[in-house]
Amino acid sequence: MFTENANAIFNRSIEDYHRFDNVDQPMANPYAAGSLDALLYEKNWVDAVQWHLEDIIRDPNIDPVEALKIKRRIDRSNQVRTDMVEYIDSYMLDKYKDIVPAADARLNTETPAWAIDRLSILALKIYHMHEEVVRPDAEAQHVEACRKKLDTLLSQQVDLSTAIEELIEDIEAGRKYMKTYKQMKMYNDPSLNPVLYGGKQ
Repeated sequence: MFTENANAIFNRSIEDYHRFDNVDQPMANPYAAGSLDALLYEKNWVDAVQWHLEDIIRDPNIDPVEALKIKRRIDRSNQVRTDMVEYIDSYMLDKYKDIVPAADARLNTETPAWAIDRLSILALKIYHMHEEVVRPDAEAQHVEACRKKLDTLLSQQVDLSTAIEELIEDIEAGRKYMKTYKQMKMYNDPSLNPVLYGGKQ
């Protein structure tokens, strides 16, 4: 199953990241360059780094100059994440390019890659919620609350994985078809952000 493999790759990326737990640690992708597995691993690694940048920037004692640097790094990371989702969709479009949709084929609310993006983030949520459950200095009430949240996250992972599998099956059978749109984020584009091109809002 596609999602079984994807979840295993996400878990490997998360474990590899936490061997160092350093947002500046270079990624060492274990999968063949150009493969979908390598793309999924890199996608999750980017998500893991950004997860921890989001933690760091919320330090109430952070130096404002450093916070601004991190905020801009997060903005760049968001653009990379969006680009990688579009790469995955391009891979899927090419894979299914010869499938002729049925006359009554429907368009899904999101592409496979955007659902995969949510699956990657969900893997990070599960990892970090589990860390709270086994945290040795946490009070029993905190642990119990986190255990319930972890159960919910694990249930969401099953449901989302099932939905992705069903979407892929529908695309392969011609019951649904893919149509992608570039996200066209405006805040990073010097020609579209009024602050960057000098215009007035």
